Amino acid sequence: MFDALADKLQATLADVRKHGTLSEQDIDGAMREIRLALLEADVNFKVVRRFTGQVKERCLGEEVIGRLNPAQQVVKIVAEELSGLMGGEAAELSFASSPPTVILMAGLQGSGKTTATAKLARHLKEHRNASVAVAACDTYRPAAVDQLVKVGAQAGAEVYHSSPSDERDPVDIAVWALERAKRDGKDVLIVDTAGRLHVDEELMAELVRMRERLQPTDVLLVLDAMTGQDAAGVAEQFAEQVQFDGVIMSKLDGDARGGAALSVRAVTGKPIVFASTGEKLDQFERFHPDRMAQRILGMGDVMSLIEHAERQFDEDEARALQRKLGRDEFGLDDFLSQLKTIRRMGPLTNLLGMIPGLAGHQLQNAKVDERELDRVQAIILSMTPEERRRPELIKGSRRLRIARGSGTNVQQVNQLVKQFGQTRKLMKQVGRGKMPDIGALMRQAR
Repeated sequence: MFDALADKLQATLADVRKHGTLSEQDIDGAMREIRLALLEADVNFKVVRRFTGQVKERCLGEEVIGRLNPAQQVVKIVAEELSGLMGGEAAELSFASSPPTVILMAGLQGSGKTTATAKLARHLKEHRNASVAVAACDTYRPAAVDQLVKVGAQAGAEVYHSSPSDERDPVDIAVWALERAKRDGKDVLIVDTAGRLHVDEELMAELVRMRERLQPTDVLLVLDAMTGQDAAGVAEQFAEQVQFDGVIMSKLDGDARGGAALSVRAVTGKPIVFASTGEKLDQFERFHPDRMAQRILGMGDVMSLIEHAERQFDEDEARALQRKLGRDEFGLDDFLSQLKTIRRMGPLTNLLGMIPGLAGHQLQNAKVDERELDRVQAIILSMTPEERRRPELIKGSRRLRIARGSGTNVQQVNQLVKQFGQTRKLMKQVGRGKMPDIGALMRQAR
């Protein structure tokens, strides 16, 4: 989502780095470019004006002007202010002292609220080991209940819902679901409410009544990041009447310009708590403003990358892999196993975006093709167990047989065997505690 903004901000800061010293005119020029970049990203103009004003004030106040090599200080200031714009520190959900914790979901129709409900249920189940139930209280949208029953089951949550012929008020259904959650000993109850195509009095009145009856621990507003400044406007209207506690930003993986994510905290004073980064239920994570700011500025997000890896890598498997590396027994079966683990961490482009220095146009030039990984898997699975253990056996007729079995060609098989040899060399260096020559390996790969 932030690629275009990232490119422009990084280009502006790259120009700043070219100056040995900075004048006030240089700062003004940089602020002008940053202002244009944020406006083009659909950030609220009042937010942009306040942001650039604060950055300029800090640059002048911290004596950046006239100092030698001041670029790093300017980058640091922009990163800190960008993080502050989105809330500074990551926000936490509140949990009731006596279960169940009640989370009320609000939002317009089409914002991804029902899917976000299931994603949140899965997240709490996996990360807090919570027993979660969800209540289907959207009785207006056709098939809304059926959708929640389906995705709720996929998330491992129990779904409380009434029959299609039941014409009870949604507020009464929510109260009934709360009683069931207490009886069933659930840790968390997430209530999926009805949405509308736009903010209206009926929607707000129902949410206010539901909040009064349920006394939820948190009210979360689901906003569609693709709607840009409109999302910030919707959030402002909800804040006036419903007093929500935080935001779930949906569709953050889309091609919108990012204005909603950058504006909502400044406009409403409410933090973004979670972000939905894809269609799958596991593509959902806590929102870290500082990490997002670093990614936008091309500084990477190593902490998120580590957290993704920790969730997928098994300690026993890691120790077994280390032993194989020590004995130089790393084979294509191990290579395939690691490849599958990496794919479970999410789209490769997202992972590359967490690496410092890789963002925006650099990722576009990377030409990451997920289908290539499917071809690699097909090639390896077309080998015999002995060939996977000892790739040096793969010569002539063997390569032709593997190519035919995997629906590829001999050149692609050759390329995989060569790349595996380079990977094995890299893994051997890492296993011995040496710093590998990444540049040399990349040149060989080309």
